[in-house]
Amino acid sequence: MENFTKYSRGYFMPPVKSLKWTEKEYITEPPTWCSVDLRDGNQALVVPMSLEEKLEYFQLLLKIGFKEIEVGFPAASETEYTFLRTLIEEDLIPNDVTIQVLTQSRDHIIKKTFESLKGVNKAVVHLYNSTSLAQREQVFKKSKEEIIEIAVTGAELLKKYADETEGNFQFQYSPESFTGTEIDFALEICNKVLDVWRPTIDNKVIINLPATVSMSMPHVYASQIEYMSDHLNYRDNVILSLHPHNDRGSGVADAELGVLAGGQRIEGTLFGNGERTGNVDIVTLALNMYSHGVDPKLNFENIQEISAIYERLTRMKVYERQPYGGKLVFAAFSGSHQDAIAKGMKWHEENKCENWTVPYLLIDPKDIGREYEADVIRINSQSGKGGIGYVLEQQYGLDLPPKMREHFGYCVKDVSDRQHKELMPNEIYEIFLKEYVNIKDPIEFVNYRFSKHDDFQTIVAIQMENEIQEIAGGGNGRLDAISNALQKKMGVTYTNLVYKEHAQEIGSESNAVSFVGITALNGTVFWGCGIDVDIMTSSIKALFSAVNKMVISESLLDEKSFTLTNK
Repeated sequence: MENFTKYSRGYFMPPVKSLKWTEKEYITEPPTWCSVDLRDGNQALVVPMSLEEKLEYFQLLLKIGFKEIEVGFPAASETEYTFLRTLIEEDLIPNDVTIQVLTQSRDHIIKKTFESLKGVNKAVVHLYNSTSLAQREQVFKKSKEEIIEIAVTGAELLKKYADETEGNFQFQYSPESFTGTEIDFALEICNKVLDVWRPTIDNKVIINLPATVSMSMPHVYASQIEYMSDHLNYRDNVILSLHPHNDRGSGVADAELGVLAGGQRIEGTLFGNGERTGNVDIVTLALNMYSHGVDPKLNFENIQEISAIYERLTRMKVYERQPYGGKLVFAAFSGSHQDAIAKGMKWHEENKCENWTVPYLLIDPKDIGREYEADVIRINSQSGKGGIGYVLEQQYGLDLPPKMREHFGYCVKDVSDRQHKELMPNEIYEIFLKEYVNIKDPIEFVNYRFSKHDDFQTIVAIQMENEIQEIAGGGNGRLDAISNALQKKMGVTYTNLVYKEHAQEIGSESNAVSFVGITALNGTVFWGCGIDVDIMTSSIKALFSAVNKMVISESLLDEKSFTLTNK
């Protein structure tokens, strides 16, 4: 890309070193959250929300726990004016919630803004004007002094109309395009506005420093914030607010480092909706804090419901890999990842761990309403035995022997590869049933009886080609006796019989499930599974299933490895 030389770094570093924020490890308490979904986010929609949709979205924000909500630019749109009046006149704003409205520094706009706020319980009136070098030179063609005059005049008008209007008001000022403004000038204009408002400990004002366009790496923004925090007048009576955008993909990082640098309040949106690349994503910010053991004071325990409402009302989509809220953010397809997650889950359950340290999962998906089975272990041709075994165990109560898990893993991956799709748990279970469970061809188990002498003796009834016959055998256990009977009568030979059994509980039903592995003379291992209400019967069915797989496979692969006496 040859045109890189035309780009310069359009931001300004603080005039003194501002790096105290680097000494802090993490955010220890949440900032004050202000949702700007209904203004900043709404104006960025192809189809802005209707009055009814804005009312529903407002209720969603209340349910999540926002205590400050910017509801619009009432002087700029009849819908936003009507929305604000509806909130006030129908008493829809809880007593502990503050609404916020935006206004330019122009007399008639400020006047209409206060008209829209008449009778409000509490509102933040957000005044802004652009201060960046580019805007001053190219758009307004005004000097620094003239830009300061715009801000100061607006601040004086806010005081005037607030005194004349019924309601309780708090003031906020933003030097819009702060990140493209010389830092000493940004400080000067903010202090001029503060000198008009003269905040007190009982009547604080908000200074909001927006990354209207993100122009630098996050550490630069943090240093800019720290310098402003250290040098603002009336600092104890000022709430320092941040409004990061995401032009460079670093909105979350800007916000987090900005809070370390002195930011006390964050303006952002759910899932980062906003003009261009969007505002900072409050969902990610809040749950990042949650992952460090800090209560964010916002409730995302049902992230899927929040996502669904957001998508319906905004007509935007939550990207599948969006942190926390995306449909695939907890999903592991990789075999090694699945194996580690499955083992980690089991380890945490067995050890009743207080702290969450499961590999690959930053937080417990259940904490935000996600399910392990549906959201974490996802099966396709990239998956491994650990994940596939986990699905069978969690959803169908089948705890396969390790070597059988490996064998079944290849079966499932082969099906997924051939069909070129992800496999759902019910499809995996159907593959398992077809491949291993209660296989009756060519030898079907009918019944058995035992007698005990020096060892176990058995008579087993079997059916082949619609003919029932009995075979006899003995051994040091019931299953060993039946195994010896099968090998002797049928002329098959195998070694290393592997056996495992456990109870299988699905819903209100309980069965016995058994797994048997046998090794043919050529070293190939064959697995079978038996499921029955009786544990002994399930064991026998598992053995017959393994032998049947061996008979079918070895007859095709090598006729000389063994023969069937009845053929």
